[in-house]
Amino acid sequence: MTSRASLSALARDLAAGTVVFLVALPLCLGIARASGAAPLAGLVSGIVGGIVVAALSGSRLSVSGPAAGLVVIVVDGIARLGGFSAFLIAVLLSGVLQFGFGMLKAGRLASYVPTPVIKGMLAAIGLLLVIKQVPLALGLTTGQGSESLMSALASISPVVCVVAALSLAILAAWDAPALRRFALVRLVPAPLVVVVAGVGATLICSAFGPAFALPVEQRVALPAIESFAALGAALQFGEFEPSLAHFADPDIWIVALTLAVVASLETLLSLEAVEQIDPQRRAAPPNRELKAQGVGNIVAGAIGGLPITSVIVRSSANVHAGAQSRLSAIVHGVLLLVSVFALTDVINLIPLASLAAILIHTGVKLAKPSLFIALAKQGAAPFGPFIVTIAGVLATDLLTGIVLGVLCSAGLALWANLHRPIALARHDDHFLVSFRKDVSFLGKVPLKQMLALIPDRATVIVDTTRADFIDHDVRELLERFVADAPLRSIAVEVRHAAGVLAPATRSGV
Repeated sequence: MTSRASLSALARDLAAGTVVFLVALPLCLGIARASGAAPLAGLVSGIVGGIVVAALSGSRLSVSGPAAGLVVIVVDGIARLGGFSAFLIAVLLSGVLQFGFGMLKAGRLASYVPTPVIKGMLAAIGLLLVIKQVPLALGLTTGQGSESLMSALASISPVVCVVAALSLAILAAWDAPALRRFALVRLVPAPLVVVVAGVGATLICSAFGPAFALPVEQRVALPAIESFAALGAALQFGEFEPSLAHFADPDIWIVALTLAVVASLETLLSLEAVEQIDPQRRAAPPNRELKAQGVGNIVAGAIGGLPITSVIVRSSANVHAGAQSRLSAIVHGVLLLVSVFALTDVINLIPLASLAAILIHTGVKLAKPSLFIALAKQGAAPFGPFIVTIAGVLATDLLTGIVLGVLCSAGLALWANLHRPIALARHDDHFLVSFRKDVSFLGKVPLKQMLALIPDRATVIVDTTRADFIDHDVRELLERFVADAPLRSIAVEVRHAAGVLAPATRSGV
């Protein structure tokens, strides 16, 4: 029975790994293209994430690879550092930082990042994905700042637009409840259908003649690789040699820190999501996962890959395909490696517009209008940090946007705690001074103003039962009022959680 169960688990892992490979292949290519990197860089990251990270990870179902959420950082990082080679140093250093996060047991710190900030970060990434991929979906080949808008519009390719529109229609239809009723639709991943349709469109257009054929620059360009030696040459080992000057460059460290923080956040969020959809609810050690991701990014940076993180799209596909262990993720990585050698001709038929459509669809799902509406209905406390994070990311960069969102959340929380911590109620000559929450030194001024409103011969109840902390200055002011009350014929009763501390008294009556 045990051997039969093992064989069954192995078969399910092999099947799940194949499904994840079919999902990951177009995503690796699309993310590489959106990042401004060679297609091979995306595939290398998928291979490293599938083999290296999965082997070291403590999660049985999580799948790692290049992520759409890191595209913005990659594009900005390459531009900031002056090229992909220098950017690879930042990827390697981000892996070192992630491994350090794991060693310092920082895996739980992500739980302290407010949810609106995380949602704002993901929504901003979605908006940027849409903005950056729309020109590619239109077939725009211009990219020079000197060219006019009219010349840019003139380069729009009708054939590419049709391919992009068809791809988006497939992606939208695949999510429709009417089609989800069919087992085939649930079994076959939508990105794979888009890629197959794109390859078919390339072949059909070519059959009608050169006038209708998709130009080479509008298709994936993966170099032909026939051996591991050729793969090593394609990866261009030794293309750059890190020097002390690189490690002294603050820009490289800024990019590395941004990558490490955002990739760690995405990884930890993905782990939580995978735990929720795992039928057995198996939790993964977050610190071990950070160390595994760190090693993966060190390897990716060393051999020319994009930065890696745990990806919920691939991970959820893995779970739904019936994966039982980490073997499925490893299988997907091995199949990506095989595809580099065996599927080059097919991969090079994939239109870039199809990949752009996949990323646009991903971006729309990250920044869907219903998310904005739902947070707005919840009030200023969640909606404020959400909008501030989005604005910060769009105006500056991801790390700055996250910091601004966290500061906004902290400011709103501080305001909520400081806003009217003390209330005064009156009925005839009876007054109730209630401490509704903990009171800092900032509560001294409103308390002083309230006590000044109490006339002589009044009866006052001071209720502090709901405050665990009262600042020394506030307590001193209250004690002075109680001490002076007999001089004004004021009866004062002070109530604490343990009971009545100062009995009701009336002096001078």
